[in-house]
Amino acid sequence: MRRREFLKGVSVPVAGTWPFVARAQQGDGVRRVAIFMDLSERDREGQARVAAFRKGLQDLGWTEGRNVKFDIRWTGGDPGLMRRYAAELVGLAPEVIMNGGLPTLVAMQQETRKIPIVFVQVLDPVGAGFVESLAHPGGNITGFVSFEYSMASKWLETLKLVAPQVVRVAAIRDLASPSEMGMLGVIQAVMPAFAMPFIAIGGRDAAEFERGIEGFAREANGGLIILPSPNTLVHRRAIMAVAARHRLPAIYPYAFFAREGGLLSYGIVPSDNFRRAAGYVDSILKGANPAEMPVQVPTKFELVVNLKTAKELGLSVPTALLARADEVIE
Repeated sequence: MRRREFLKGVSVPVAGTWPFVARAQQGDGVRRVAIFMDLSERDREGQARVAAFRKGLQDLGWTEGRNVKFDIRWTGGDPGLMRRYAAELVGLAPEVIMNGGLPTLVAMQQETRKIPIVFVQVLDPVGAGFVESLAHPGGNITGFVSFEYSMASKWLETLKLVAPQVVRVAAIRDLASPSEMGMLGVIQAVMPAFAMPFIAIGGRDAAEFERGIEGFAREANGGLIILPSPNTLVHRRAIMAVAARHRLPAIYPYAFFAREGGLLSYGIVPSDNFRRAAGYVDSILKGANPAEMPVQVPTKFELVVNLKTAKELGLSVPTALLARADEVIE
């Protein structure tokens, strides 16, 4: 696999001391780190993300059982579990929390404004009110954003290259994720250049996504752009199944969609952001202040093409696009 790296964010050394760390440090020398995930424990992608984070900490000298203890909670997209586990983790008094998604961050913010939190996979932390600015977060929260809005136009361009017959597009979005509105705006802004109608289909669970896509599929020559959000990830198999059933070309935001049968994916490498988050957790454990740690943007992106799915849809992938792909699934 070839992976292109784009240097769009540069880690900045941080200064200052976060008082909670000194107060909460474990007397036996073992530091306590909470891991709060929006995906299910059975989800292989979720496991890969946590593994990347833990490996990142291990590379920095943190060994579970020797000098660090992990408290991990998986919510599988269940709002009730998010509220319950957020309170539970705060009650365990970790020194820092690694938070793996937007809805779990919302739940955690309702429980604590003191414990340092490093988030991963949040689209617009400023718009959502988690930080004052990307450069100066200003509170107990900092982390790594999942996308830049300009990527939305790339999805449309790539989808049209593979499926030129598409004359209408629907963006599949999570109604529980208001941060996606900016990304929808980017898609709408570039639509005139393609002279195609565009709609957004929202959902919160598998049934809502299926109904919305089935309604869109009643007319011919449609294509889908699946936006990155917790619920489109949790319910990705249902989304991909209904797209395949109605023979709708679709582009997805992460490589694991294409590896699991989706036509195309273009986006960041989530495990890379989780690996980088380990560096921020390490800094906080050593006394850095999250208020002074800039929110970081993605630095690694990948394009994956599933030729098997393209063949099933009767599509011919341009050679030039295959040459640019980081991975081609035969």
